Amino acid sequence: MTEQDLAGRTALVTGSTSGIGEATAKQLAKHGAHVIVVGRRQELGDGVVAAIRAADGKADYVRAELSDAASARELAKRALETSGGQIDILINNAGTAVFGPTAETLEENWEMMFNTNLKGHFFLVAELAPKMAARGKGVIVNTSTMVGQFAVPGMAVYGATKAALNLLTKSWAAEFGPAGVRVNAVSPGTTSTRKVVDAMGDGLDELGKQAPLGYVADASEIADAIVYLTTDKSSYITGTILNVDGGRTAI
Repeated sequence: MTEQDLAGRTALVTGSTSGIGEATAKQLAKHGAHVIVVGRRQELGDGVVAAIRAADGKADYVRAELSDAASARELAKRALETSGGQIDILINNAGTAVFGPTAETLEENWEMMFNTNLKGHFFLVAELAPKMAARGKGVIVNTSTMVGQFAVPGMAVYGATKAALNLLTKSWAAEFGPAGVRVNAVSPGTTSTRKVVDAMGDGLDELGKQAPLGYVADASEIADAIVYLTTDKSSYITGTILNVDGGRTAI
């Protein structure tokens, strides 16, 4: 990939005020895309936009909760207004997780994870993918997780939301592919982000050591894979779950 190979394209990145989403937004802008940064906290969104603009990139911030159909439709509307009427790249990265045993899982946390990790993405795709299809071109990349492919005690609900997102990735690839829209997912392994560090603490390094490469990834390593799937270098790739997990799902 080369810088500016996404020039002239607009990318909407949900959950991009921190972590993998922030790293992805900055990488997309570096490659020439106009990035619409999306998140719940205005001050964080403004900070990401400022950093992108300071590096001579183009970015704007749109606040969104993205937890139901109405919020997805509102985000799509505002993003299209901000972008001048066209979204070329959609990165479904927003997500949340509450870990714990099944018997101790609160219904409100179950609903929060399914709404944020699945429902919001579904209805955002429902709004934007048909517009991409009408133009004959577009790219969607979903952020999944390795625990959507194998079991980890205490992560049942979180893993279930991502396993469902993996299937939606393939379903959307089949549905929109004939119209020129590519849909893929990146499945990160253990990655150092603020949310993950807060949730796992000292257990993070131990989990990272379980992968053949033996370390915890930086968010930028995941972002590199996401950005690759948005470029024309991946023009014949769709319906794929790309594991970026240090080899963890290989063992």
